[in-house]
Amino acid sequence: MDHIPYSCQAIEQADIDAVVSVLRAPFLTQGPEVVAFEQAFARAHQVPHAVAVSNATAALHLACVALGVGPGSLVWTSPNSFLASANCALYCGGDIDFVDIDPSTRNMSAAHLAAKLVAADRLGRLPHVVIPVDFAGLPADLAEIRSLADRYGFKILEDASHATGASYRHNPIGSGFADATVFSFHAVKIVTTAEGGVVTTHDPVLARKLELLRSHGMTRNPDEMDVKDEGAWYYEQQVLGFNYRLTDIQAALGRSQLARLDAMHAARVALADRYDRLLEGLPLRLPARLADRISAWHLYVVELLPEARLSRAEVFAGLRSAGIGVNVHYIPIHIQPYYRRLGFAPGQFPHAENYYAHAISLPLFPKMTEDQQDRVVSALRGLV
Repeated sequence: MDHIPYSCQAIEQADIDAVVSVLRAPFLTQGPEVVAFEQAFARAHQVPHAVAVSNATAALHLACVALGVGPGSLVWTSPNSFLASANCALYCGGDIDFVDIDPSTRNMSAAHLAAKLVAADRLGRLPHVVIPVDFAGLPADLAEIRSLADRYGFKILEDASHATGASYRHNPIGSGFADATVFSFHAVKIVTTAEGGVVTTHDPVLARKLELLRSHGMTRNPDEMDVKDEGAWYYEQQVLGFNYRLTDIQAALGRSQLARLDAMHAARVALADRYDRLLEGLPLRLPARLADRISAWHLYVVELLPEARLSRAEVFAGLRSAGIGVNVHYIPIHIQPYYRRLGFAPGQFPHAENYYAHAISLPLFPKMTEDQQDRVVSALRGLV
């Protein structure tokens, strides 16, 4: 019986042709394809600036640096995310804390954030940056978080690594409410460059900082130099930057994929809708549906309810043994050994921990067939 992966890339001949064309062109990196990809991504998300980098972790790191995170800064994020959403603050020498999730959306709870801000304000220790995560592709409560940011003076760095193509209040996500938004192009994401990421923003000053930081803090723009008349070879390092560049090969793949974003998203939506119908009545909590936002459907995650016949571990093992590549997203960041050594402990963010104890990510990818989906549902029904 064929194995069904939990996700996989959708590569077509157009993608292969785009990559081959760069291999035959003068530039493999630092050429025109990166700019073309950035412009196409910015248009698709209705935002003026998109800065492409080597991966989404690099994007989070650079955005934290550009937003001023450093020693003494405090950053808050969701415990229900991949490690990078918290690690990025520590890379800058900042401190990290978490805000518990809403059990329905599995995203950072705006109510918990508001309460935590009241307590932090009393202590004189407000966050410099808050990183809400669009878990599984569902946008976070961005309007409510924006209102809190305006009141308490923190920056919003939206982690939309799961959410390319998602929309919020009838507009594509991409910094309409956030100061900066990060997207991921890992192989299993909605659009892939194999590895890659981008930061979008409405702020031209922030965008320029990101461009400098991704390439060693180096400029060839005479208007940014201390010395003006050395010659055409001259460059200057103005800030301490990094080598976080995306290659033209990757950018070409991303631009080709981006041309099919609507079709790939529609396929994910159709599969998610069909899962909802097929799983109705089973002892499972299904993903939330909200009227003011549309998920990118990077993941379709169910939670086992108490009346389920078997435990999560037994259901997971049963599905894997049936050739169905389920996964679990995510182990709460704060209970990882590294974070426990920083002082975090189980019990601090109970909604995230309860979600984790019962969650299973079911297979979902654009080329998944109805027969494959039926197989997943039949096996799951037999176990729960």
